[in-house]
Amino acid sequence: MRASNRFVRLFSCLGFLLSLTACASTFSDLPAGTVKEVTGTAVVSSETVSIPTFVDATPPDADYRVGTGDVLYVNVQSRPDLGSPISSASELKGTRIDGRGQLHLPLVGVVKVDGLTLAEVEKRLTEAYAPFLQRPWIVVEIAEYRSHPLYLIGQFRNAGTYYMDRPMTLLQGVSEGDGLLDSANLRSARLLRDKKTMPVDLLALLEGGDVAQNVWLQGGDTIYVPDDKNQNVFVFGAVTKPGPVVMPNGSLTLSQALAAANLNDVRGHIGFIRIIRSYSPVRGELLVVDLDAILRGEALPFTLTKGDVIYVPRSRIGNWNETVTEILPSLQLFSALLQPFVQIKYLTDSNN
Repeated sequence: MRASNRFVRLFSCLGFLLSLTACASTFSDLPAGTVKEVTGTAVVSSETVSIPTFVDATPPDADYRVGTGDVLYVNVQSRPDLGSPISSASELKGTRIDGRGQLHLPLVGVVKVDGLTLAEVEKRLTEAYAPFLQRPWIVVEIAEYRSHPLYLIGQFRNAGTYYMDRPMTLLQGVSEGDGLLDSANLRSARLLRDKKTMPVDLLALLEGGDVAQNVWLQGGDTIYVPDDKNQNVFVFGAVTKPGPVVMPNGSLTLSQALAAANLNDVRGHIGFIRIIRSYSPVRGELLVVDLDAILRGEALPFTLTKGDVIYVPRSRIGNWNETVTEILPSLQLFSALLQPFVQIKYLTDSNN
């Protein structure tokens, strides 16, 4: 283990030296024996960015609304020949709602019920049977819930597909998975809806008690909680190896990351390196870092955080809007690997 740690430290030092070589024209060696105290920061500017938490316009109805896939047991005057069949074990067998939201029943044929409460289904079926039966009485029960799936993926004790039998909040949805494993990375956890990452902070909800994050779930939602094992940063711009850079043991400096991405092969403007940092799906920070100051010994090494997006401009660019315009194609290429804050802020249609 000690030999492995020494190897990691040696690799890190070599990476830093490569960065020094890449930018040798920007600094000069100090005389031998010089002692210089370095206390400054390489951060030129920083800007905290937040995204409004998603808020449901109206809370869902308290009553469950049936939909495609649900199995309903329809009791028509206690006659199985008119409603849903009963199994030989006298258990509810029921009739499944088809892909068009319809029930197929004896005597009345096809009846549209998608989106109705049980009381509304009973009323509609009563109207359908009225021409055939005198004062029909009908009772409808749900035999199987199947129309509102919730997908729990990742570091849940019991990940899998669950079916919501009532209106459910994000916190209630998480509890369906019997809690989270110790390896859960809540900072990168996300709520996915219609193939988009929603601006919801699961970390703030579970550890900070922020009830504003406890949004209502919808059928088809996915709660994804990744592990904390695979740690990367992303380097784009004036480098020859753009893309993810692994963080050995979760630790990496800016100089090391740029060396791994081959900054020395490309002329970049290292005095104004841009970094997009994620703290949660709804909160991040935009940083401008002067690598030149680090190389001249005027600032301490800049430590990176998992998920940092680093952009090395080929020329001095004026503002963050210009930076995002230049980096957007690269972000789109690696969108599935990026932190949820970057996805929401820069890759969601409403924010572009």
